[in-house]
Amino acid sequence: MPIVPGLSDEFYFTDGQMTKREVRAVTLASLAPVPGQLLWDIGAGSGTIGIEWMRSHSSCSCIAFERNGDRIARILANAKRLGVPGLEVIAGSVPETLDGLISPDAIFIGGGISKDGLFQACWNRLTKGGRLVANAVTIESEAALATWQKTYGGELVRILVAHAEPVGGALGWRQLMPITQWAVVKS
Repeated sequence: MPIVPGLSDEFYFTDGQMTKREVRAVTLASLAPVPGQLLWDIGAGSGTIGIEWMRSHSSCSCIAFERNGDRIARILANAKRLGVPGLEVIAGSVPETLDGLISPDAIFIGGGISKDGLFQACWNRLTKGGRLVANAVTIESEAALATWQKTYGGELVRILVAHAEPVGGALGWRQLMPITQWAVVKS
């Protein structure tokens, strides 16, 4: 299996809540894994971001946060299957579950972006020089990213992906939902 980010979606057990391959590769590039660093994966879904973060180097670690019990089981199964059984999963919502945890070097917010207090709690705990990346698909979550970008800086990027699929006897483009990504370094 390749170690670069962007494993085929087919490698993962999922209920559909996952960062898709192309967006995952861009997201990992923005998170910029460094050996020995810790990632918090908020709203982990299927665990794709945390798993590929840990696959980038054997000393990288991740704490995934997920509320849904079925998804937690899938994250753990995916982590074991893809060679990173040390991925830690915390059941529950952020910010309620953050007490007593080591501050991370990077944070990915994939779910719950518009939840009150989530971003600020994450930002307050992020180490100086740490990276925060958030992906949004809804208008409400995009609005939150735009507000935070005005205050904290960083870069907003729109990611559009389309796959060629059969249309009658020819091929046509079927687009995935557009993703708005905000990436910022805490100075």
